Amino acid sequence: MTAIRTQEMGIVTTTIIVSNLVDEILAERGFIQHEQVRSITLNNVLVDTGATRLCLPRDIIAQLGLPFANQIDVKTAAGICTTRLFKRVSLTVAGRHGEFTCTELPGGEDPLLGLIPLEELGLQPDVIHQKLIALPETGKDTYHLIL
Repeated sequence: MTAIRTQEMGIVTTTIIVSNLVDEILAERGFIQHEQVRSITLNNVLVDTGATRLCLPRDIIAQLGLPFANQIDVKTAAGICTTRLFKRVSLTVAGRHGEFTCTELPGGEDPLLGLIPLEELGLQPDVIHQKLIALPETGKDTYHLIL
């Protein structure tokens, strides 16, 4: 009988940079200095494919000065609750960049990187090796699809 060796699977965390997209545009157009762009680097952000969006704590949203979009209902482990959605978030993960909305988490909770930004940026969690895999952007195996 052959012994099967398994590796422990675990959580995937990553470093993300979140910025105020409006600030970035103002800096690109010369209305403010690049140093004035509100931006935060967050380490050890949980990659959570059970979350739909990027989820940020209230204090980080306030530091970035993100514009309010609307209130939404969300499903949580505790049931349905109402939270706020913010727009114009510039997100960089593993060298990939996109523009997203984010869901507000109550104060003190850790940020979550959800499924929509992962798919949009072509990133896939590898729970066995506890890292993100950047899918090919070009060639026959590109993650960009039009089917």
